[in-house]
Amino acid sequence: MPLLNKLATAVPGAPGGDPAVRSLSRLRLALTLFFALDGFLFAGWVVRIPAIKQQTGASAGDLGLALLGVSAGAVVTMTLTGRLCRRYGSHAVTVATGVLLSLSIALPALTHSPLALGLVLLVFGAAYGGINVAMNSAAVDLVAALRRPVMPSFHAAFSLGGMLGAGLGGLVAGSVAPAAHLLGLTAAGLLLTALAGPVLLRHPSPAPPAPAAREARRGPAPAGARRAVLVFGVIALCTAYGEGALADWGALHLEQDLHAHPGVAAAGYSVFALTMTAGRLSGTALLERLGQTRTLVAGGATASAGMLLGSLAPNVWAALLGFAITGLGLANIFPVAVARAGALAGPSGVATASTLGYGGMLLGPPSIGFLADWFSLPLALTTVAALAAGAALIGYLARNATAGGGRAAEPASGQ
Repeated sequence: MPLLNKLATAVPGAPGGDPAVRSLSRLRLALTLFFALDGFLFAGWVVRIPAIKQQTGASAGDLGLALLGVSAGAVVTMTLTGRLCRRYGSHAVTVATGVLLSLSIALPALTHSPLALGLVLLVFGAAYGGINVAMNSAAVDLVAALRRPVMPSFHAAFSLGGMLGAGLGGLVAGSVAPAAHLLGLTAAGLLLTALAGPVLLRHPSPAPPAPAAREARRGPAPAGARRAVLVFGVIALCTAYGEGALADWGALHLEQDLHAHPGVAAAGYSVFALTMTAGRLSGTALLERLGQTRTLVAGGATASAGMLLGSLAPNVWAALLGFAITGLGLANIFPVAVARAGALAGPSGVATASTLGYGGMLLGPPSIGFLADWFSLPLALTTVAALAAGAALIGYLARNATAGGGRAAEPASGQ
């Protein structure tokens, strides 16, 4: 792929003279494109949900049940994808699920009943869950080979892809039918997979440098590693809880509790997403400077303080500032947690941490809703701050987690 070869030389820290370095740079670029594709396609689907609801004649309750298909498909597939990655390689599984995700995104627009919508969303959710585990597993191996903490840059690509997909979807929503829009996303997804996929298929995953890490990828993880992976999965859950809560309830809090204009209220999540993306873009430098543990602890503490301000602020602008601070704090916790889980137990560790994290994203919105009914929405949103503080505490307590369950100092690079 000449185009990818040229682009790879533009990746920071990728000198063009060494063939091994060029190969890793091409892999990094190809994986970055898959992360961006994942965010782009998912956001493109989300912005067309209202039109699909109208097309299928679904009530709010019917739509809620149908949307559970995405969650169910993702969670079930995430638990299986780690095994597939061990058997066939994370690169091949990433490409296969990229094709499936691109094809399945066109299916919802072809349905005309809530039942049919729920069934096709099972397929879409399966592809979405599969590609998230596979590409994160591939990224963990690449991070180890590069010996640089670049995992946040991949998640920044996901965030940027999501922002682009949502922006494009918003522009065409009023003039382009859902079927045409989603079919266009299918074409774009297949084109990008055709561009980046051969790079992954031609290059196997870089061999993990440590014998223990290689062993973790060959077979079941030791008991100590499994416990540590669950710990990092809980950290991912705490982070994703906040993302899901702010996505679904942030705008309502601004409009209902602080009487913001609808346009200003809608900007609440955009501010959060923008600062999260900025935080991830600077995540590698932050990890190299602070290391993983201090990045986790500082991120959780920052997000906790930001969300306390965002949920309890007396006016809109202070709340928006709180949302922005929360995005910066949460930005690198999920990538670091997944990277640590993958380093401990390979693809199965990534699968476990991702499944728990995705569960947090599902748990957040309904939990906030129940708590808002019982108490108030501002008080309910303080649970995001509590879980972020919990992630910081757990990250500190797990600072010496190793595959064998013993104690080991964290490398200076943060890896």
